[in-house]
Amino acid sequence: MQTELFLENFTENKNAIGLIHRVYLAYLKNKRKYTASTKTKSEVRGGGRKPWRQKGTGRARAGSSRSPLWVGGGVSFGPKPRIVTKKINKKERRLAILSALYLKKSQIKFVEQLSFNEFNNIKTKNILKFIIDLGLKETEKILFIVPSPNKFLWLASRNLKNIEITTANSLNIEQILKTKHIILSNSSLEIINLTYGNK
Repeated sequence: MQTELFLENFTENKNAIGLIHRVYLAYLKNKRKYTASTKTKSEVRGGGRKPWRQKGTGRARAGSSRSPLWVGGGVSFGPKPRIVTKKINKKERRLAILSALYLKKSQIKFVEQLSFNEFNNIKTKNILKFIIDLGLKETEKILFIVPSPNKFLWLASRNLKNIEITTANSLNIEQILKTKHIILSNSSLEIINLTYGNK
């Protein structure tokens, strides 16, 4: 039975949940884009001329009308675009993906490789029929893990918001954790074991 062969080199680890959590948080942090940006005093247009002379006016000294103290001036300590990364070891990331798959093994549906060849024409109804034949619902989150990129499968499923397509060698922890059902073939399973198994 395929489930017995699944993750043949993997043994359940009590710390798996903690590892999955840590890798998932790192994934979210690395995925986030820090694009908020404000202009400093030197970047705001204008303000080149000294508003008034240094002494003798009775007013506080001012060197630029683009000072952060002025309306229309720059921003002090405002956000700038930056890159924030959190490093995760490759072995830890691979183990977290295997652990997540292992915990989801009861939700995995194994299909023959020939089943994916049915989508040689771009028909969404073929995907829906395929899902219903497996006893699944289109309203549930379903992840297809294919051995290689399949243009026809992607085109046929892109109009279904709960269907996601990925290849066996490019899994990420978020896809696995957020899906309700996983559909994969024997060839996809072999690639997963080769890619994420013991090195």
